[in-house]
Amino acid sequence: MNQSKLLIIAILILHLNLFSQEKKEIQALDTILIKSTRIDLPFKENARTIQVISAEFIKNSAATNVADLLQQVAGVDIRRRGSAGSQADLYIRGGGFDQTLLLIDGIKMDDAQTGHHTMNAALPIEVIERIEIIKGPAARVFGQNAFTGAINIVTKSTLENTASVNIEAGSFGQLNGSVTVGKEFENASIIAHVGILTSDGYRHNSDYENKNYVLKGVFNKKEQPIEVIATFFDKKFGANGFYASATATEQYEETQSSLLGASTTFRTEKFKITPRVYWKRGEDEYVYIRDNPSVYRNLHITNKVGVETNASYTSDLGITGFGLDISRVFISSNNLGKRNRTMANLFLEHRFKFADGKIDITPGVAITYFSDFKFHAFPGLDIGFKLSDNLKAYGNLGVTYRIPTYTDLYYNDRSTIGNSNLKPEEAFAQEIGLKFNSGRFTSSVAIFNRDADNLIDFIRPDVTSKYEATNIAKVNTKGFELNTDYRFKLNKFNQTLSFGYNYLNDDILDQNKDLSRYSLNTLKHQFITRFESKLFKNVRQNIIYKHAERTIGTSYNVWDASVIVAVNAFNFTVTANNIFNAEYIESGFVPMPPSSLLFGLRYNL
Repeated sequence: MNQSKLLIIAILILHLNLFSQEKKEIQALDTILIKSTRIDLPFKENARTIQVISAEFIKNSAATNVADLLQQVAGVDIRRRGSAGSQADLYIRGGGFDQTLLLIDGIKMDDAQTGHHTMNAALPIEVIERIEIIKGPAARVFGQNAFTGAINIVTKSTLENTASVNIEAGSFGQLNGSVTVGKEFENASIIAHVGILTSDGYRHNSDYENKNYVLKGVFNKKEQPIEVIATFFDKKFGANGFYASATATEQYEETQSSLLGASTTFRTEKFKITPRVYWKRGEDEYVYIRDNPSVYRNLHITNKVGVETNASYTSDLGITGFGLDISRVFISSNNLGKRNRTMANLFLEHRFKFADGKIDITPGVAITYFSDFKFHAFPGLDIGFKLSDNLKAYGNLGVTYRIPTYTDLYYNDRSTIGNSNLKPEEAFAQEIGLKFNSGRFTSSVAIFNRDADNLIDFIRPDVTSKYEATNIAKVNTKGFELNTDYRFKLNKFNQTLSFGYNYLNDDILDQNKDLSRYSLNTLKHQFITRFESKLFKNVRQNIIYKHAERTIGTSYNVWDASVIVAVNAFNFTVTANNIFNAEYIESGFVPMPPSSLLFGLRYNL
């Protein structure tokens, strides 16, 4: 029996032992209403695989940005090309980087140019209340791009008249600084954040300068609260070998991502209606030779304007959720041309409950229209069975999809050619799972399957040809996932031990060996464990271990750690990444940073 099977058996045995523990007080996580759905449901009542990264987890983690946070979650694959989140691709349960949808307070942040820019919209961790990770097909809930899952970043609504200043310095000339302010008024509240992250880089042409600006306001709080969010992120970084080949060492890129959105919620005894309007802008400038842009330069500017309304109605028959989302996308590019697209999505779902609430069934459908890909319908079904107050079995199935990006359709350079005749990707996915939640033990286990048609990849018939965007043959993906948090006390202080394991198996490698640009690097085995400990009143430690084995045969083990010391209004932090100096690559030809240290000082006014 191989090591992977032994590991799975050992983890399952541990689960069975812990399930038998005495019932404890239900943790606060149970009361969290997941904001990623139209029907308000507490965390433990959902019939899907959902994980929540809480504010407390973020505060005590060894991460300094969202990309590093998500790398601590099994089933999520963040493939970085640089540090500090300068460029990172987001994957859930395999698939491609265009197949996972990112949302900010429920606003869809999909990028019509390319999914490479998804994480450019991720917020600084200082303004995040929690992160909701929805795994599996989510097209009937969110529409386009939620092919393998979705991630919703929920911002804080108030900081209660506080201000904090954060300064960090460390290896490779890292120097970070930020100011976060919260102010409460009689009928409004404001959160403002300004930050800058810089580094000389850990190798040639890997320097960066990232600037973050966030403003969040809640107005008219006494009558009809209106939430407004505005963000602007500006990134400049050396892109040594990011996209072309290992020999393309002088690449350079600048990206901008901005968002302006407003929403409110109307409530009656039975109705809840949340209208929202937003504008998202992205800009991407790429040059092949940093000091000589005339050799090769791309400039893409995208704008997306949208309006949507999500609602729910409670009746004797259950809860009905419905919504309408209409948006228009514009792109102006020296490579992709000037193009636009109108999109409309209509959502409908209903949650039935039977057997005194022990059984819940939620069928739903999304009907979509694209001005260049016409109408499509995508049904789905969630089923849950409450075995006890703390234990729930669930299953879901659904059809999901993704339309091609403008890069897929029209991008051309000396090694790549787009394909304007591409068809949308489609898949039928199924999942069954079990989740347990008590005061000190939280666990979930799931088995899933995805049958995909017309997956898009850049492939070539031989090593001398260009990579061309192509709808490849059917691809089957099977997987197993397990996540556990165990909380206990030591010396009267709370300790947390977490671990997660994810297994994926697909047949892409057999179809495109040596000829595919993107699809061959799936995480076959992923194991993550985290020990958050507090041995003294003002000192907290974190140790994170990550093991990854990819389908192409490479594997690596990475250890990170952090120490947080609280002294009155000051927090002193030391973060060590890649402690044992592992050599590994997450994407393309880019080696990840060697061992590094980051020292921080935060002052809370």
